[in-house]
Amino acid sequence: MSLSFLWPWLLLGLVLVPVLVLGYVRLRASQRRRREELARLGMAPVGRAKRAIVAPVLLLLGVTLSLAAMARPVANLPEPRREGTVIVAIDVSASMSATDVSPRRLDVAKQVAHTLIAAQGSQISIGVVAFGQSSVVVQQPTTDHTAVLAAIDRLTVGGATAIGSGVLTALSTIAGTQIQLAQNPEDTQIGWFGGTAILVISDGEDTGGPDPAALASLASVAGVHISAVGVGTTAGTTIKADGFEVATALDEATLKHLAETTNGSYIAASDSDAIAHVADSVQLTWTARVVPHEITALVVAAAALLVLLGTAWSIVRTGRVI
Repeated sequence: MSLSFLWPWLLLGLVLVPVLVLGYVRLRASQRRRREELARLGMAPVGRAKRAIVAPVLLLLGVTLSLAAMARPVANLPEPRREGTVIVAIDVSASMSATDVSPRRLDVAKQVAHTLIAAQGSQISIGVVAFGQSSVVVQQPTTDHTAVLAAIDRLTVGGATAIGSGVLTALSTIAGTQIQLAQNPEDTQIGWFGGTAILVISDGEDTGGPDPAALASLASVAGVHISAVGVGTTAGTTIKADGFEVATALDEATLKHLAETTNGSYIAASDSDAIAHVADSVQLTWTARVVPHEITALVVAAAALLVLLGTAWSIVRTGRVI
C-alpha cells in the first residue's frame, strides 16, 4: 500500500507540530521550575503525576493526524480483478435454424451469449465473431457491452459450417493481426495471449474449412482457452436447405475436443443450470490493480479518538487537559 494526497500543499500545516512541541517543552520547564521553588520553601510538589507524558503524546498524534487529514490522504490499495478479452464465436450456419430446441438453435445461442456477457465485469473486453461457411468479425473487442449485445442480436442464419474458420478469426482478433496458417499448423507464428478466451457456440456440425483440431492446438500454444456450448439435440431434426430436407443433429465431439485441448470447458445448452454459470467456463486471469481510496474520514476518526483519549487521560490524572 502506498499513500498520496489530493491537496499535498496543505501538508505545510504540519510545521505547527514542532511549534506545539516546543511550546509544551517550555511549559513543562516552567512547571518544573515552579516545583523546585516550592521545594525550596519546604512545600511538597503538587500533582506530579506518573506517566505524565502519555496525554501530551496522544494529543500531539491527534493534532498531527488532523493536520494531515486536511491534505485529503489517498491509500493506493491493490484489488484483485478479472481482466482479459473474450471472443464470442457464434455459429450462424443454416443448421442453426433448426427447431429441435425452442425457439431455434440460433436464438438459444444468442441467449447463452447474453448470459455470458451479463456476468462479465466492465473491465472485460468482448468481441463477436460470426461463422458459417466463412467467418467475420461483427464486433471488435470492446468494454461497451451494449454494443456487443446489439451485434449479437443482429445475427441471422445461412450457409455451411466452418468451425475452424470461426476459431481462426477469433484468434486473429485476439492477436490484432490476421494469422496465416502454415502448411504444418505447428509452424504457424503466433504469440502468447494469456488472459484471453474464446467461447464457441455451435451445433458442432463441421462441414469444411480449417481443421478445428489444428486450431485448438494453436490456441493452446498461444495460451488461449476455448470453451464451447453445444446447441441442439443429439436426436436432431430436419431443416430445409436449397429445397431439400436435410438432417441435422448436435455433434459434440468437435466442441469437446476444442475445450479439452485448450483446458476449457464444454457445456450442453440443454443444461440450464450449467448455462446459468457459463461465465465460469471462460477462464481469464486474475490481476491486482492498484485502486486509489480516499481515507480522509478514517484519518479524521483516528485523530478524534486520539484527542479524546489524551484529554480523558489528562483529566483523570491531573484534573486538567494539559
